[in-house]
Amino acid sequence: MSKKRLSYFALGCKLNFAEASAMAAAFKPFDYELVRFGENADLVIINTCSVTETANKKSRKAIQKAIRTSPQAVIVVTGCYAQLKPDDILAIDGVDYIFGAGEKSALAEMADKLEKQTHTCILHSDIRKSPGFLSAWSAGERTRSFLKVQDGCDNFCSYCTIPLARGKSRNLPIKTLTSQAKEIAENGFREIILTGVNIADFGKTTGESFHELLKSLSQIEGIDRFRLSSTEPDLLHNELIDFVLEDPRFMPHFHIPLQSGSDEMLRMMRRKYDTSLFAGRIERIRKADPSAFIGIDLIVGVPGETEERFRESYDFAASLDVSFIHVFTYSERENTLAMKHKPVVPNSIRKDRSRLFHELSEKKSIPFYQRHINQVRPVLFEASMKNGMIHGFTDNYLRVAVPGDYASVNQIRDVRLDSVNENGIFIGKIHKP
Repeated sequence: MSKKRLSYFALGCKLNFAEASAMAAAFKPFDYELVRFGENADLVIINTCSVTETANKKSRKAIQKAIRTSPQAVIVVTGCYAQLKPDDILAIDGVDYIFGAGEKSALAEMADKLEKQTHTCILHSDIRKSPGFLSAWSAGERTRSFLKVQDGCDNFCSYCTIPLARGKSRNLPIKTLTSQAKEIAENGFREIILTGVNIADFGKTTGESFHELLKSLSQIEGIDRFRLSSTEPDLLHNELIDFVLEDPRFMPHFHIPLQSGSDEMLRMMRRKYDTSLFAGRIERIRKADPSAFIGIDLIVGVPGETEERFRESYDFAASLDVSFIHVFTYSERENTLAMKHKPVVPNSIRKDRSRLFHELSEKKSIPFYQRHINQVRPVLFEASMKNGMIHGFTDNYLRVAVPGDYASVNQIRDVRLDSVNENGIFIGKIHKP
């Protein structure tokens, strides 16, 4: 008897990717084999995103693609879009199950019971009352794994629906996460990226701290690299910065959401810091390690962003010694305070402001990249080969390509960075002292 075929697809954040990978893994005992999304399958799981209206559209397209390419498959939709907009998904003919965010863990429990439905079956509840916690780490790559350490958020920023989609901040105990990290090591991974909605808020459930988690993970054998995902600036304390930059197994790579460089906008956004605190965090990182990669997030066009406040935001971001700016264009989200703020920024102006910040990001990236030319950095190579070149990432998250073969996959090698191309990829060669 042939195996049943399973495919999955995750939209949005790395947390969604880790969860989708974990949900798919729950089906292994039931004689499923994994196939690429878009291939004909017997079961398709789609973990959706709803951070913007564009994310909603991409989620709908992914669902429609699954139905089109696997018309006989059991189609399962979960994630933030399924939690916030289940009626939108109900309107798509061909979806068999909708699992709300709090019901993700139930999907694994029903692994041997899912079948085609004549009407869409909905398992959906108020995430704030019954949050649950789907334990997850990703197994889709040979070299790096995303370990979910935290879920949910208590901040209720004015523009954001994540607390409505994922519930309150919560976590598993350090002991459990350390055990999962050991399992990741036993599966041959060399790097773990810690992921969640607000990872540094770790400990709300167990009374532990994020710093304690990092100390525990640093004792695990078999993992050469740990990397933090997005970390809120008010929770990125000096003690935490110093630990990451001093422990050789934690990579000098920070992703810190700024969202606006205007203090008035930060107050309207209900962010928990001001520009002075944020600048202090960047200065401390840069002083301790000039080569550290620092990426920041910015949102343009949020209601209330006057021309003057936008200029304040731009000038502040221009003053920061960062490596990259990830620019988001504001998208209206129902049931958020930002919908009540004035003035509303026209879409044409949002696009213009986005373009200016993208140009500023390039101005920041070029000198950061250039000062790495002729440096030697450790690179963890991945299984991506093209035109005889093998790719990987340095400790400080620079993408590198060198002439090589698959013998280098999942190996860490010192590489001399000879040049950087127009795509921001360093071309180098293995360094032999």
